[in-house]
Amino acid sequence: MVVTADKRKYMEKVSNEAGIISALAFDQRGALKKMMAKHQAEEPTVEQMEELKKLVSEELTQFSSSILLDPEFGLPASRARDEQCGLLLAYEKTGYDTSSTSRLPDCLVEWSVKRLKEEGADAIKFLLYYDVDGDPYVNLQKQAYIERLGSECQAEGLPFFLEILSYDETIEDNASVEFAKVKPRKVNEAMKVFSDERFGVDVLKVEVPVNMNFVEGFG
Repeated sequence: MVVTADKRKYMEKVSNEAGIISALAFDQRGALKKMMAKHQAEEPTVEQMEELKKLVSEELTQFSSSILLDPEFGLPASRARDEQCGLLLAYEKTGYDTSSTSRLPDCLVEWSVKRLKEEGADAIKFLLYYDVDGDPYVNLQKQAYIERLGSECQAEGLPFFLEILSYDETIEDNASVEFAKVKPRKVNEAMKVFSDERFGVDVLKVEVPVNMNFVEGFG
């Protein structure tokens, strides 16, 4: 990966003085809605979601090199962050279609990398569900999708952060011992795939490749 001067500048914005990305991740949407609804016995309003994210940003970004937010509820929080804190903005829709095992990716349709950059993004983050052993045509579609996102980020000179969550099309429960047995290979092979320069990924957000609940002496 050739890091341009623009990208290097933005990478410095989301990193601390030691070059470490110590980002605060608060781009949750669907899961956050469920948690708040459970706590207050009703679904939160847009204003309540925005206010919570803003409060977290105000209090904690002084301790972080950057914060990861979503443009749906997180823009007020992005403007409330510490002046030394960089900004990553999520580009994917929350959740996935549960009607099939494909878990195809989808961008927020009213946003583009250009528009996210105009909102102050120093980097773009996208979450991808990927099964290296899944349907080859489904994986082909996912790879082409990431290539397009990489090209879009390259055109705007912004770093592209890709978060991959591994799964198995034939195993429903990712917390099961069945999935724990295959997870290390799933994670490692997905990293190999998207490390290829053709995808334009600058930072791979790697999930823990083992389920610690099934590690002898720990779980």
